[in-house]
Amino acid sequence: MLDHLIKGATVVDGTGAPSYLADVGIQDGRIVSITAPGSTAEGARSAQDADGLVLTPGFVDPHTHYDAQLFWDPFATPSMHHGVTTVVGGNCGFTLAPLRPRDADYTRRMMCKVEGMSLKALETGVDWSWASFAEYLGALDGRTAVNAGFMVGHCALRRHVMGEDAIGGQPNARQLERMLWLFHESMDAGAWGLSTTQSSTHSDGDGKPVASRYARREELLALCGAVGEHEGTQIEAIVAGCLDQFSDDEIELLAAMSATAGRPLNWNVLTIDAAVPERVPRQLLASAMARKAGGRVVALTMPILTPMNMSLGTFCALNLIPGWGEILGLPVDERIGRLRDPAVRAEMLRRAESPEAGVFRRLADFGRYVIGDTYCEQNAGLTGRRVCDIAAERGQEPFEALVGICANDRLRTVLWPMPTDNDPASWELRRQTWEHEDVLLGGSDAGAHLDRMCGAPYTTRFIGDCLRGRRLVGLEKAVRMLTGDPARLYGLRGRGRIAEGYFADLVVFDPERIDAGAATLVHDLPGDSPRLHSAAQGVVSVRVNGVETIRDGVVTGAVPGTVLRSGRDTETVSTG
Repeated sequence: MLDHLIKGATVVDGTGAPSYLADVGIQDGRIVSITAPGSTAEGARSAQDADGLVLTPGFVDPHTHYDAQLFWDPFATPSMHHGVTTVVGGNCGFTLAPLRPRDADYTRRMMCKVEGMSLKALETGVDWSWASFAEYLGALDGRTAVNAGFMVGHCALRRHVMGEDAIGGQPNARQLERMLWLFHESMDAGAWGLSTTQSSTHSDGDGKPVASRYARREELLALCGAVGEHEGTQIEAIVAGCLDQFSDDEIELLAAMSATAGRPLNWNVLTIDAAVPERVPRQLLASAMARKAGGRVVALTMPILTPMNMSLGTFCALNLIPGWGEILGLPVDERIGRLRDPAVRAEMLRRAESPEAGVFRRLADFGRYVIGDTYCEQNAGLTGRRVCDIAAERGQEPFEALVGICANDRLRTVLWPMPTDNDPASWELRRQTWEHEDVLLGGSDAGAHLDRMCGAPYTTRFIGDCLRGRRLVGLEKAVRMLTGDPARLYGLRGRGRIAEGYFADLVVFDPERIDAGAATLVHDLPGDSPRLHSAAQGVVSVRVNGVETIRDGVVTGAVPGTVLRSGRDTETVSTG
């Protein structure tokens, strides 16, 4: 007898093949039958009428930071609401293991600063009882509703071996040998590979560059060589040029890292903007060079525009504009005084509009900002208004007007920058870029930057756009881009497709309604800390390993997820 039967669904199987009507039977966590509607002879303990609904594989999110959140939220919300059944964590060089007990506070503060996680939530929602990577994975076994795999963070390796010298120092021969031993131990435990960062935007809780930013080429290639000694592994790397355009040295380094490992390397995020047409071909040179060297470099790119709020009062992307961090890091009264100085504002604008600001130049058009929440009587009625309109009424420049509004709120004003790349030419360039063999959808950062952005709903929003919006790609292709493609990149065994013998990671949705709601601020983290949340629309059911985890938008409470381990749950992917 079947455990469950989904009847009469429109099956989109994750391969890009045309959809078809079928009954799909599930038993012991796997798909065991796919038959014409009404022809299943075997009985089932439960059944679901899916007439008029679409059945797809569960979505695979290749870039998340759920490493901590899964301890207090095993349901990986809101990703699971949006049909995500498998998440990849441990990205950008940041993981919670391996961990020396005395480094727990440093790690919490680093994750708070660099990934925008709530310090209160990290302190109260996680028990920090592990030391090895194996113990970390073991602490999650049997307690997640989603499947989850994790990379080993380079910063954690360096800190574990070098202590405080990891910041600014270089490992001696003995320390490098120890780092490699620790890395192999983590890989033997099931880590998916190496993640590392050399991005200029990544600083720790003390404001210093994170540990992996000090790693030299020899150290990086030694670790990449170790990746290649394990089955079913990967590399994820961030360099400064990921934000705008790679330097020649960065292109060569990424290609060499992948070729040395003989494993795919992915990076994020490829920003596509028709106003900067040279960016995409420049970034994809890394993929071309890697293929010549025997490697493969894959760019992650988002298929939606993810809203991100800003503030002059708390750390956000504005702090990453060259020269801005020193001003926005001052005490509030001193910060307001500096921001009110016309000469200071002029210099800030000059730096923000200069080539050195890279992709952050997009943040300098302050007239396009929309005022969000305000907190004082002087700002009453400004919520929802554009800064350019307010500035025109006041006879001020947009940045001057914005500073005045924020100063009235003692810098607590919430600011929403409107995207500059929401034009037809940019969307057409995205569609063309998605065709490239080394471009993959992803980069949600789900689990990070919790009160600033909410990228987790990209799956449902993209499918809704494909069905009823811009319709840049068809449904079958869109589903493949969210399921089969990432599953193949990571070599996931038995996932990413609807086929007999595959795990029953499944999503049932209404094609007339599937979408994502607006991001709203909720206070549901440990310590009552805030985060942005977006509700899914039209998602009828989500199943992980055959067990229903979402029903009509409501979490069922089941935790059938698997901690996916390299080799056992992944196979080696060719770079050819």
